[in-house]
Amino acid sequence: MAKKQTKQVFRLVTVVVILIASHLMKNETARIALSLTGYLIAGYDIIVKAIKNILNRNFLDEFFLMTVATVGAIALGECFEATEVMLLFQVGELFQDYAVDISRKSLEELVESAPEYANIERDGQLVQVEPDEVEIGDIIVVKIGEKIPIDGVVIEGESSINTANLTGESVPRRVSAGDDIFSGTINLTGLLKIQTTKDFDDSAIMKILELIENTSEKKSTMERFITRFARVYTPIVVASAMLLAIIPPLAFSASFSEWLRRALIFLVVSCPCALLVAVPLGFFGMIGSMSKKGVLVKGSVVVELLAKAKDIIFDKTGTLTRGTFKVVAIHAHKYDEKELLTFAAHIESFSNHQIARSIMEEYKGEIDTNAVEDFQEFAGKGLSGKVFGKSVLVGNDKLMTDHHITYRDCHLTGTIVHIAIENAYMGHIIIADEIKEDSPATVASLKSLGFNNMIMLTGDSEKVGASISNELGLTGFYAELMPEDKVRIYEEIKSKNNSPVIFAGDGLNDAPVIAGADIGIAMGISGSQAAIDYADLILMDDQPSKIPLAIKNARKTMRIVNQNIYFSIGIKVFVLLISALGFANMQYAIFADVGVMILAVLNSLRTMKLQRNFQA
Repeated sequence: MAKKQTKQVFRLVTVVVILIASHLMKNETARIALSLTGYLIAGYDIIVKAIKNILNRNFLDEFFLMTVATVGAIALGECFEATEVMLLFQVGELFQDYAVDISRKSLEELVESAPEYANIERDGQLVQVEPDEVEIGDIIVVKIGEKIPIDGVVIEGESSINTANLTGESVPRRVSAGDDIFSGTINLTGLLKIQTTKDFDDSAIMKILELIENTSEKKSTMERFITRFARVYTPIVVASAMLLAIIPPLAFSASFSEWLRRALIFLVVSCPCALLVAVPLGFFGMIGSMSKKGVLVKGSVVVELLAKAKDIIFDKTGTLTRGTFKVVAIHAHKYDEKELLTFAAHIESFSNHQIARSIMEEYKGEIDTNAVEDFQEFAGKGLSGKVFGKSVLVGNDKLMTDHHITYRDCHLTGTIVHIAIENAYMGHIIIADEIKEDSPATVASLKSLGFNNMIMLTGDSEKVGASISNELGLTGFYAELMPEDKVRIYEEIKSKNNSPVIFAGDGLNDAPVIAGADIGIAMGISGSQAAIDYADLILMDDQPSKIPLAIKNARKTMRIVNQNIYFSIGIKVFVLLISALGFANMQYAIFADVGVMILAVLNSLRTMKLQRNFQA
């Protein structure tokens, strides 16, 4: 328990002791004096806030309502009841603070995982510097037990890495030379030398912290409604209480003190604390809980939309498949396989596409960049240029068709990279991509959640698209797409649906769809920076199985939030009616306000204990 909360508990216990003592007193003056002492101890800060808000002309809030109601009760001689109201209101505030602290804890753990220094070698000595002083390309040294300060590539050493801060997974990941490594993770078993690939501000952990800071900006429709509701509701309630206190005595010669008592009870009941606290707390709890599981949700509006979604569109490469292409066959005509690979590798060395990297890995030879001239890239089709003085085309069948070259198909399933030299077809390279281990389970889980459409988009061939779609059990696919086709297809599918449509992708060419989607999901490790920036939800471990997990937890969160709303409003309306009719005392009012708020807060805490793994 925080120091502030400990002081608050001590303060409230003191008030309870005073109330018990006053109740035992036989002398009326002593009883009133003790009750007033307890009232001031319990409520001095509430009264101060109310006065400040009145001076700032912004007084229609719970502090104003509590102060007016309790001061009025004291004026009617109900000092004990007034102290009770203030005491229980403070108990409710304590529960609220405790719940918020719990929900913030998981996010604070991420903040604490931000590295404080980096080891850089200077004049043969390791020197600790601020992480933002390290430049791209610098070599940093990370000792056992230290945090990885900046994203980079391991150039020397082997170790196990704790990635829980980023992915939520407790199983360590093994890294060695050539592996990518991310800031915020912890080096467990061996010394590592890392060449940085990003600035500190662009590294994984800093991006996460930036996203967390901005989550409160994207409020759900429900939160915005509650905020607007409170602004209208509170003035109406205050006016109604005044009319309740004035009209019956004037119109019907009723007892002024009795109707003032009813009006004060009416004020206590009317506080919208439960709604103003429990609704955002429910969303905040879910966002904090999912962050511990490696899923970053950018605001409560995303939770609301996820709970309603029934349709999803996947990009293939890097989302449902690993995106780690591997050459599985080379079929050459005229040139032998090694020569064909040499031409392809030289021209692909100017591209950073995953297919290009797989061809380069297969080639394993030296690249003479001076041997390549007139390089040109055709988006979604391939590359052209001169290699060793010969014109070369490397790409898919669309590129071959555009250049009027007759190409040959292949019986193998995979991405076919055709190669033409001097406008003559010379063969093709077959590159295969593996389906992620959890992709089949992802599709099965979404089906169990009632998803109607699960569509895959790919720039690959019809043959590859059909193979992967059938293996995963998707409801459909679109193949041989250009980057701009993805936006068009998403809009077509969206126009046929009343519920939000999810799009999950990872690449730069997915960023426009992610940005325009109802819910855009990006892969946190393999995803491009643009995709991550535009996404509403980020999977820090690139596991698509976290999508149905997030959806199920979002639906549970919305059930909890709705329970809080209906329960709070229902109880308040009932007690408001019976208080106006004279059937409720201050204890009823306390339950309708503080009691309901405490129950709603406790119910909201359930969002912090969400499922870790999906179970249908």
